[in-house]
Amino acid sequence: MTRRIVLALLALTIVVVAAAAVPLGLSITEREHLAFRDKTQAAARVIASSAEEYLSDQDPATAMNADLAEAARAGDCAAVFDVHGRLVAATPCPITRSGEAGDLVDETLTGREPEPPETEGRLLAAEPVGTFRQPAGAVVLSRSTAPLDTRITVAWAWISLVAAAGVAAAALVSVRIARWVGRPLTTLDTAARNLGEGRLGERATVAAAPPEVRRLAATFNTMAARMEALIHGHQAVVADVSHQLRTPLAALRLRLDLLATATPEGAPELLASAQEEVARLSRLVDGLLAVARAEQAVPKPVPVHVNEVAADRVAAWEPIAQERGIHLTSHCQDGPPVALGPDHLEQVLDNLLANALDAVPDGGTVTLDTTPGPDTVRLKIVDDGPGMSPDAREQAFRRFGNPQARGSGLGLAIVHRLITANGGSIALEDTPGGGLTAVLDLPTWHDHRTP
Repeated sequence: MTRRIVLALLALTIVVVAAAAVPLGLSITEREHLAFRDKTQAAARVIASSAEEYLSDQDPATAMNADLAEAARAGDCAAVFDVHGRLVAATPCPITRSGEAGDLVDETLTGREPEPPETEGRLLAAEPVGTFRQPAGAVVLSRSTAPLDTRITVAWAWISLVAAAGVAAAALVSVRIARWVGRPLTTLDTAARNLGEGRLGERATVAAAPPEVRRLAATFNTMAARMEALIHGHQAVVADVSHQLRTPLAALRLRLDLLATATPEGAPELLASAQEEVARLSRLVDGLLAVARAEQAVPKPVPVHVNEVAADRVAAWEPIAQERGIHLTSHCQDGPPVALGPDHLEQVLDNLLANALDAVPDGGTVTLDTTPGPDTVRLKIVDDGPGMSPDAREQAFRRFGNPQARGSGLGLAIVHRLITANGGSIALEDTPGGGLTAVLDLPTWHDHRTP
């Protein structure tokens, strides 16, 4: 890619430089030719002016000879002809009436203004002595075009030098630009290859690069971090599941082995124990499936009235609470709806109420209440059970984080995932006087149809 960028920029630069340099050189060449011709004709007019004094006014030829001598010192060849075309005076390098010089004399004497021709490295110019309508003679001057050729060559050399310098500068700039763009992409390519080879900690460090490449690198790093978290999370799940399944499977195998050798009198008891282990395994697998569904959920929020859902779940769990002698109440106020996924609040409350009812002893209380706010609605599930230690509260939202859990240890992990996926938060606090309080901050529903 670097080579393609360099070649493309160089080709563009060469086209632009050529489009500017060639017309400029041609313009300078034309201007130099015009200036040289005008100066040659001006020198011929000077001699024609002094020759007019001699041929028309019959003055001495002193001024004419002086002008001819001056032209000779300048390297020019000049000749003065009378009205009949006879040579009157000339420089040491005379011009004869032959070839193009003779034609110029004839055209001038007949009243025409000839175009100065260029021949054999010299430019010829003819001027009438007097006026073109009534010439008293003609002056022909020949000047070498070597100085003109030198100036044109120098001009083209400078133009070529500047063009070459421009192309060289463009080459350097194009190389820098190509490296500026190409090196970060090479870094990204290396990082992607290393990530594909299993180096999950690989990140692309791109500092000096175009903004688009920096955004691409940031997106890549975000993707790599997410991939690393997902893979490590899956590895952790596999490790946790393997650890959690090992114990009930070992217990189930032991009971089945004992059942195979047990007496008829002890078989029912061993069979019941095996069935309990199977039920435990079933609950564990159900919990893992629930966690997986929660982690893969991408909720589409809907307005949910907390007081209505809380009253419904309290009514559903009330028979179990009465059976255990636990006082279950709801003091949720009527407030603004919250933005949660469909049925998410029901799952959250079912898990939290199940944990609370399992933890609270007979005669205890479990209370739900809410505190509406401008952006969130705070929901508390308060119990007066044994509570949790600070270390246990810190690990409670991880899979199998609570070693004292009576169930699968996955309920709070499901709750945490459902709440955070909807933009809320959950924390566990000590209940004043003893017990545990689950504090949920749920985002308030905002109707996007209104400005």
